Amino acid sequence: MELNKLDSNIKRHNNHNYFQDIIKKVSSYDSNIKKNVLIQAVEFSRERHSEQKRDSGDPYFFHPLAVANILADYKLDWVSIATALLHDTVEDGVASRAEIRKLFGAEIARLVDGVTKLSKIETPHIELREAENFRKFLLAMSKDIRVLLVKLADRLHNMRTISHIESIDRRIRISRETLDVYAPLAARIGMQNMREELEDVAFSEVNYSIKKSLNKRIQFLRNQDNQLVKKITREIKHKFKLNNKIIQIQGREKSIYSIWKKMQKSSISFENISDIYAFRIICDDVNECYSALGIIHNIWPMIPGRFKDYISTPKSNGYSSIHTNVIGPLGRPIEIQIRTQKMHELNEYGVAAHWFYKEKDSVPIKPGKVSLNLFKEFSEIIGNSSGADDLLSHSKMEMYSDQVFCFSPKGEVITMPKSATPIDFAFAVHSKLGETCVGCKINGRSAPLQTILSNGDQVEILRSNSQSPQPGWLNYAVTGKARSYINKFIRKNDRNEFIKLGRSILENNFILENKQFHDKLIDPILKQMSYKSRRSLFFALGKGEINSEEILSILLPKKSNKNNILNINNNKNKGISIKGLKPGVAIHMGECCYPLFGERIVGLMTEGKGVTVHTLDCATLERFTDNPELWVDLTWNTKNSENNVGRINITITNKRGSLNTLTQIIADLGGNITNFLINQRSTDFFQLSLDIEVNNAKHLNEIITGLRTNLSVYEVVRAKENYN
Repeated sequence: MELNKLDSNIKRHNNHNYFQDIIKKVSSYDSNIKKNVLIQAVEFSRERHSEQKRDSGDPYFFHPLAVANILADYKLDWVSIATALLHDTVEDGVASRAEIRKLFGAEIARLVDGVTKLSKIETPHIELREAENFRKFLLAMSKDIRVLLVKLADRLHNMRTISHIESIDRRIRISRETLDVYAPLAARIGMQNMREELEDVAFSEVNYSIKKSLNKRIQFLRNQDNQLVKKITREIKHKFKLNNKIIQIQGREKSIYSIWKKMQKSSISFENISDIYAFRIICDDVNECYSALGIIHNIWPMIPGRFKDYISTPKSNGYSSIHTNVIGPLGRPIEIQIRTQKMHELNEYGVAAHWFYKEKDSVPIKPGKVSLNLFKEFSEIIGNSSGADDLLSHSKMEMYSDQVFCFSPKGEVITMPKSATPIDFAFAVHSKLGETCVGCKINGRSAPLQTILSNGDQVEILRSNSQSPQPGWLNYAVTGKARSYINKFIRKNDRNEFIKLGRSILENNFILENKQFHDKLIDPILKQMSYKSRRSLFFALGKGEINSEEILSILLPKKSNKNNILNINNNKNKGISIKGLKPGVAIHMGECCYPLFGERIVGLMTEGKGVTVHTLDCATLERFTDNPELWVDLTWNTKNSENNVGRINITITNKRGSLNTLTQIIADLGGNITNFLINQRSTDFFQLSLDIEVNNAKHLNEIITGLRTNLSVYEVVRAKENYN
């Protein structure tokens, strides 16, 4: 039953009748259903939520029913349905965990408990005090995938009804959470239909103007030929009939959000996207898939570099299909996906499809086993993360990104995100291999550890037991797993160094006061300053969390002199953590590449100037390849992403309103123009350079992609040289 029909049914009846459709659905595929428990869950939920209303003004009880209906459409087991009906009772305080356990059993109580904790982590900026809730959610998800499935269905219904929320800020916050956390998690478990719907609704809220602009571009294509998809579908079917092949074929336009993401990822304009239209060919078996591929490539020319075989090497979430891009019927560039029917269902419904085949294959579902395979990396990240910032950033690295497939010397397929390096490969194979990595061979040849791996590379890792993770590895490690292990090792070493530094600072300040320092002096003030041990106080002082003035004002209240006190310059105003530099060294941003927060960076020592920060791909660095002594490893301070200024070069049409449109798009996407320069002007075009205040490199890329969606913009690129 569709959602609107279900809601309408609920509104018409005030009894159990509206629930019978869900009962019938579940009964049709789950022979183990316990109807009495589901009916009890419905009654319990309706009673406990009776005093609550949704933003739409409807009874709150409509929501758990709708969530249960979504899960029934995905054919989840009756336990998941019961969890959906009860999922908000504990969170809203209308029931206790003990009550749920007593009435519905330990399994349902455990799932409700896991879902309940999610409400406390629904923000991309999780504070330290909330980190434990996020950690528990990941663990619950890793133990039983149904925790995530219930929450995804919960978020899907909330997004379907988000228009009822009056606060624009709240709608945008919820939508960003959806794009940052929930849609990637849906993709992670292969639930493409759910992912696309979440992305589409959220994108409408977060970037309405951009979606409107893209819709206009697509509508323009539709107006040129409103039967294009049907014509291409008919043509493909005709060609296969000529080859005595009978196939199923589906044709569609790609989603607006997927087009937007491709524009961002590939830094291309709308006109340069070759696969706005996608077609799926459903074959009987794998052999037929490859036979169909041969027919397609024999008839239509393939677009070079646009072929992927995920049947031979499936994605980590189980996705299997052949993708190829061709100049197809009517001379249109199209993407064609070739798969079997079972592959198609697994690709669209992900882990939920495992329940589709439960009865057919007579194999009992073990949600824990499914979860462990998909979320193994998350479990390791949890153990290595130091706090909320680490946990979230490393987890998001695992949720996002396209994939590259590499091979071990034994032929094992290792899946990693694009831009992965041998360091990522080593940690993906085993943490010990990563920790002791000293070099690598790619396709039999020695290669630097910072080499970006390509599909099909065979990677051999060289190791030494005397090796340990290096801070510089963070400049080219991209997977959350690798970075979490490296950071864990660095934290362990840094802690000892900070402790030594903190003690040294106190000792030197005592010398300035003609006093002798010994560790026992600080014992009386530990409790007063809320520290458990001397080492923890020394650590905080060395790291710059407190300064020596605070300590000396207690230990030497009469003789402490502010001007004499030694403190550490942490360069907080620059937003950069410096390794291997003395305090007070000047830091400058390279005007050749305009480095932004989030990019890989390196420093160059310049006599009389200090350290100049460059992006790792800056052309300036080539002049210093023979001077490694001038290079300094730098990393961004993750707690400071403000006051970043990036420069773009843009060419726009010289017509009324173009400049206004330009500035409006930048403002809508949260950018602030700080400098404006007209480089060239002609009858038809303006060439401009703009300095834009952004949060990070990703934010600037979003603005660039947003500008590319507008018809007035001919070209826009990130500036990589100084225009004055």
